Order: sequence, then structure tokens, then C-alpha cells
Amino acid sequence: MEFTLEKMGAEHITQIAQLEKECFSEPWSENALEEELANENSHFLVAVSDKVMGYIGVQEICGEAYITNVAVFGEYRKSGVGRALLKSACYGAKSRNCEFITLEVRESNEPAIALYESEGFEKVGVRKNFYSSPTENGIIYTKFF
Repeated sequence: MEFTLEKMGAEHITQIAQLEKECFSEPWSENALEEELANENSHFLVAVSDKVMGYIGVQEICGEAYITNVAVFGEYRKSGVGRALLKSACYGAKSRNCEFITLEVRESNEPAIALYESEGFEKVGVRKNFYSSPTENGIIYTKFF
């Protein structure tokens, strides 16, 4: 499957907001996504073919990178989109001299955990009851550069 990775722009917001609703119990709104376009500490990428396939968001502060969002539409999962987004986010954070990149993931999200571990992320902690709807622990994964 062919796609390109692009910097998130205003033209992607509506589709990303739909993806948020599909993937998360507490989705980011279009307004919240639009605010990230003006945030100089945010780096959001989208995978695009004829439409948005997935996206990833990273906020960088003081040499530390935090993945805030990563999602792929169901029809494009297991096609390399998530891996490409993750690799690109890691490369970008490392190239901007971040010391590490980190994220939280629902403990039941085994496909995502397998992806993160295959890309060199290590489990470094647990946030008890971090997620709601349903309540679930968040596992902290970090990749050190």
C-alpha cells in the first residue's frame, strides 16, 4: 500500500478528528487539533494516500519527546502505516536532539505494544487507572536515543 508522510495541516483536521472518534474514548476535538498547528513544540505527521490513513503527534520540551496521539484507521492497520509514523516521529525527535521519546498505551492494546517493543521501546512504568471508559492502566514505554 502506497502512502506519503506529511506534516499535519489544516486540510487534515476534519479527517483526523473522525479518526480520533473511531479510536479513542476521549477524542481530541477539531479545535484541539487546530491549536497544535500553532504550537512550536508540537510535531504532527499524517500518513496520506487519497485520504488520511493515520497520524502521530509529538510534543517536545527540554530535549524530551512525548507521543500524545497515534492512530490508524481500522482499514489501514497492519499495513505499515503505524510503523512508518512511529519511525518518522522517532527520527524527528532524535534529529532535534531529544534524549528519548515516550508514550502511554492501554495495557490491553496488545497490537500497539507489540509495535512499540519491536521498534525498541522499553516498558518503564505503569500509570494506575490512567484511562477511563473503561478504566484501565496505562503502560509507559520509552525509547532512549
